[in-house]
Amino acid sequence: MRSTLVRIAAAVLATLAIPFIPTTAHAAGPGDTVVLPVRDALAALPVATEDRTGYSRDKFRHWTDADRDGCSTRAEVLLEEAVTAPEQGAGCLLTGGTWYSPYDDRYVEGPRGLDIDHMVPLAEAWDSGASAWTAKEREAYANDLGDGRALIAVTAASNRSKADQDPATWQPPADGYRCTYAITWVAVKTRWQHTIDPAEQAALAEILSACPNSPIEVVLAR
Repeated sequence: MRSTLVRIAAAVLATLAIPFIPTTAHAAGPGDTVVLPVRDALAALPVATEDRTGYSRDKFRHWTDADRDGCSTRAEVLLEEAVTAPEQGAGCLLTGGTWYSPYDDRYVEGPRGLDIDHMVPLAEAWDSGASAWTAKEREAYANDLGDGRALIAVTAASNRSKADQDPATWQPPADGYRCTYAITWVAVKTRWQHTIDPAEQAALAEILSACPNSPIEVVLAR
């Protein structure tokens, strides 16, 4: 069955003139690049029930300064996503600047009204496989600057409305962002080799049925 799916994916990507990169467990691993139409990528995610037993946000050390440049992960995302660049002071203190929050289609002046959201929330990551990861792997996930889709600056209100929910129970209030949201969710889950639960899979399939079946390119983190 797996080899059949691989051949189908290869044929689809050939028609799109996109280089096929195998996605079987034997052919792909950390650092490898996967390219698949998003609906195929969704179908490739293993389905499993979720279990939040033992979850604590503290098990994902986050907002570290991995490159030791004085700016935490939060500050790095704010600097990267600013529409108008903020001023950067001592200790990477950011003031001024403007950001766009795609969840609710709003512009925000200054960083104080913003949260940095994990596209796939930490609790959802735990439910989807991270409970079995090492502490270092969870830290890497919580501070993932290697893929610009993993972390996003949004209004505090929209982030707190979303909380730990997946697309089965929460979608961005801005209708025009929902395709991007679903595609990005699938990309992040693919990058980290997460599982997906049946309700989440059904919700994403419904959203993506109305979206272009665009290819996603993902560098695997695990």
